[in-house]
Amino acid sequence: QVSLGESGGGLVQSGGSLRLACAASGRTATAQTMAWFRQSPGNDREFVAAIRWRDGRTNYANSVKGRGTISKDNATRTVYLQIDSLKPEDTAVYYCAAGPIFINSVVERTTRAYTNWGPGTQVTVSS
Repeated sequence: QVSLGESGGGLVQSGGSLRLACAASGRTATAQTMAWFRQSPGNDREFVAAIRWRDGRTNYANSVKGRGTISKDNATRTVYLQIDSLKPEDTAVYYCAAGPIFINSVVERTTRAYTNWGPGTQVTVSS
């Protein structure tokens, strides 16, 4: 079992930036892919970005491509998500997830592929 804990959420003005962190502990050897998802009220949880520990390969949703950067710190088993030029539609609870290496990038973007989730951190972007 992998335990995940997110931090860094809060209230940010539109156009600002935010950096979220997700610390992994426990059986981290099984967490080969780390991802960020988000969910706003009344909507399904949606993929934001993913990164693989082994080679650092990244995968981004179109909604944050060009504004978001996912990165990792192998030493501390921490994954970061920075989003710049924040918009009110970025307001959501952001969740960290861990899973194996997936067969393709499409599977990597699905919530069902991940078995380990953090409790989430709220990000609110004011207009």
